[in-house]
Amino acid sequence: MASQQIIFAGFGGQGILSMGKFLAYAGMDANLNVSWLPSYGPEMRGGTANCSVILTDEGIGSPIVTKADSIVVMNRPSLEKFEDLVEANGVIVLDSDLVDVMPTRTDLNVIAIPAQTIAQELGSKTIANMVLLGALVKKTGIVRIEALLDSLKAHGKEKFFEINKKAIERGIEYVK
Repeated sequence: MASQQIIFAGFGGQGILSMGKFLAYAGMDANLNVSWLPSYGPEMRGGTANCSVILTDEGIGSPIVTKADSIVVMNRPSLEKFEDLVEANGVIVLDSDLVDVMPTRTDLNVIAIPAQTIAQELGSKTIANMVLLGALVKKTGIVRIEALLDSLKAHGKEKFFEINKKAIERGIEYVK
């Protein structure tokens, strides 16, 4: 049975909702049942943003994630808020350039990636989210990487596809 409950969290403007949306589209294309539930503060940029994504081959009773299999965090407040929701042996993917502490729990698989640094090396600070998304998909295997890339191509802006693909590939390298 394929199933993942994932929370993506950070500041508004970091592409938090986009990460979840592209993963949800990839899940739909893989014939999984999908839920994508965004949540954000009243501020457009700089406020908190998160989204819950459920991918499963079973029914989805509620789009609300109360126990996550994985979380992706792009700021320290998000780690502090959501770390306790992750199941034992779950996955935390974090941007080590922005999250200056490590999770306190020892029963988690933590992938710390300097996503801002990698994104700048690739030429665009705005793709740090895709570095983290690549690592998450590689680690969990919830969808094929090809399905994620197809989702980006079909639902993202074409002019950003190549750089997003490179960012995803760099995130994958952190999991190997």
